[in-house]
Amino acid sequence: MDGVAIAASSTAATTSIAIGMGTVASVVGLQAPALLLLAFLPVLGIATAYARLNRSEPNCGNGYVWVGRSLGPWPGFLTGWVTLVGSIVFCAYTSAIMGSVVLLFANRAGLHSLAGVALDPTSTGVCTAVGLVILLVVTALAVTGMRATTRFQFALLVFEYAVLLGFCGWALVTGGHAFSLSWFNPFEISSGTAFAQGLVLAVFFFWGWDAAFSVTEETKSPGDAARGGLIALFAMLGLFLFASVAFQREMSLAELVENGPQALPYLGAKLAAEPWATLPLVALMFSAVASVQATLIPTARGLLAMGRDRTMGPLWTRVHPRYGTPAAGTVVVMSVAAVIALLAFAIPKLSDMLLAAVNAIGLIVALYYGLTAFACAVRFRSARHEGPREALLAVGVPAVSGLVLLGLGGYLGYSYLTMSDHFELSPDNGWFMFSLPAVIVLSGLVMAAVAKYVRRSPYFTTGHGTDAEALTLPMDRTAV
Repeated sequence: MDGVAIAASSTAATTSIAIGMGTVASVVGLQAPALLLLAFLPVLGIATAYARLNRSEPNCGNGYVWVGRSLGPWPGFLTGWVTLVGSIVFCAYTSAIMGSVVLLFANRAGLHSLAGVALDPTSTGVCTAVGLVILLVVTALAVTGMRATTRFQFALLVFEYAVLLGFCGWALVTGGHAFSLSWFNPFEISSGTAFAQGLVLAVFFFWGWDAAFSVTEETKSPGDAARGGLIALFAMLGLFLFASVAFQREMSLAELVENGPQALPYLGAKLAAEPWATLPLVALMFSAVASVQATLIPTARGLLAMGRDRTMGPLWTRVHPRYGTPAAGTVVVMSVAAVIALLAFAIPKLSDMLLAAVNAIGLIVALYYGLTAFACAVRFRSARHEGPREALLAVGVPAVSGLVLLGLGGYLGYSYLTMSDHFELSPDNGWFMFSLPAVIVLSGLVMAAVAKYVRRSPYFTTGHGTDAEALTLPMDRTAV
């Protein structure tokens, strides 16, 4: 199995567990295990669509290229755009998580203020400032190439998973809250809006398995990317279910909601004394860093594919002569993420900012996954004449999965529009929650118009992305 494909797909799991359990609990109570199982089904359908499309047309632009060819250049560009913006937003808010963990370390060491500034791990501003420093280091690592990144990712993964499995296993055995089958019953969720929001959050949990398909030009064969993505997806499901049950065995609903993004360090403090209680904090830190690195992989390479087609500027096609990576694009992406992170000062509490960002990303993830699934069903529609099994796998499963995700996103968007009567910068305000993904989609349509009418990109004439072989890249010649 190709190391790039697995490492690129597996790094976000610990971060999702650490910051997501409290977030999901605040929406659906103790039914997180049920939603994780339900969310896995359409995501698995999307994964089979990715694997089939990748075998047919391996390209680091993946959804942008596949949707453009099958559904047309406008939805294709929109797929690429929302993927990229969502990834940048993810990097921006993850910087606050990294900063929060560092501040927790400082607090445990007895340092609660510096130069008159309170080192509050729940403050968005202070956490972001610290996180931006870490982003500089992560950017340098991402620029040095896939070999160095892969080795670093695997080292972090081994430690993260060992700590997570150890502490969650301990909580599962010794937890004081009785296990309940009702945790797997989605019908106990209070409302349709809460169900839809929770399911979108659960889909977001799995986000990241598709990173393997963005390095298909840097792997030995397209099959490596597909296997890496699918293996990571099933591993994530097992880990998520194991961790969600363990968290609920040890913590009450009130504890989950109150601790939010610090749920994993809180679990460590409940189960063990120092220095062992600090291990989950270290694991969360490593996972946040690894998640940002893994997000940079598809983002910079997706922009490279768009730059090759002139739907984006020539900056994005600049490849480092030594490392063979889109270094200029990587630096610009992280710079934009830093600016967005600074804008998050408008929402003073870290937990509020996280909920707003995750909901926005969840909706656009549902959009581009759904469009890519429909692209698979359209491209391989002739398979419906090749027997029931092939028709189901190539057309039926992707089409149903795409319909579920797009329908879910549409319903949640409608719920947001009708739940509030005014705009307010708060994750409890429906207009605000709807405005974030809406701005991303509208900006994508504007950029598509610029690409077509100003840059006169050939992509909008043919709907086809540039072939991977059209440009000879150093990273293509040094596949790992």
